[in-house]
Amino acid sequence: MREVISTDKAPQAIGTYSQAIRIDRTVYLSGQIALIPETMEIKEGDISERIHQVFKNLTAVCEASGGNLQDIAKLNIFLTDLSHFATVNEIMALYFEQPYPARAAVGVKELPKGTDVEMDGVMVLSAY
Repeated sequence: MREVISTDKAPQAIGTYSQAIRIDRTVYLSGQIALIPETMEIKEGDISERIHQVFKNLTAVCEASGGNLQDIAKLNIFLTDLSHFATVNEIMALYFEQPYPARAAVGVKELPKGTDVEMDGVMVLSAY
């Protein structure tokens, strides 16, 4: 049975998708960009501020799903400039403890709303 996950603590979906879908103990997290939930505007500042905002948005959806970032088994990171990969690693270390999730980092030409970072993932809840 598919359950739609939705929270006003993360940006509302800007298309035909859900913030997340839970099937049993597995949660499929839709891509999050650096939108501020209250204004739906992209976070100003440098890339590090947008990366933090993406993690805040992912955290909100994880919590609405009954879990937290540590429950993410697979994290996908999309960057329009892979030279920011080291910054992503530094910031990611603030949000995750070992064992770290499996991860992919992919360079892409464009992302929604002209932003430079997006993340999605798969979370497995320890208890449901």
